[in-house]
Amino acid sequence: MKTLFAIALSLVSFFSPANKPVPVIELNKFAGKWYSLYSIPTMFDKNTQQTTTMYTLNKDGYYNVLTEAHKDGDLKTYRSKLFPVANVANGQFKAQFLWPFKVDYWVIEVADDYSYVVVGHPDKKFLFIMSRKPEMDEKLHEEIVARCKAKGYDVAKLTSQHHHA
Repeated sequence: MKTLFAIALSLVSFFSPANKPVPVIELNKFAGKWYSLYSIPTMFDKNTQQTTTMYTLNKDGYYNVLTEAHKDGDLKTYRSKLFPVANVANGQFKAQFLWPFKVDYWVIEVADDYSYVVVGHPDKKFLFIMSRKPEMDEKLHEEIVARCKAKGYDVAKLTSQHHHA
């Protein structure tokens, strides 16, 4: 019975879409303001709402990141950095919230026109669905969530950021 279960699990893993960074990211197109619409939050952004993040590509090739979020009724501001992984032109980044520590930050889906992006993690610890606007078409949202679920993310943990258009 254990062998049958292992075979079934292998088949599911084989046919499931891989959780991996997108093959190409255009750094200039990724720059700018993003609205975090839904997330499986990290410990740092648990219970935040109306989060926006501004990615500014600097001359050294990484992003200066400014995040604003409402938490406990107050507007909080956080600064961090986002580094493309050296010699890789895909959606694989390292985020640095506290020097010298860096965490994996993978762009696992991006719209052709960069109108939305999905950020995940190799271990599926967090997930962010972000848009250039404070809202997203419900059908598109449902399709993105279904794809994330197929990649192994626990989409039942997704929380809304409660943006108001």
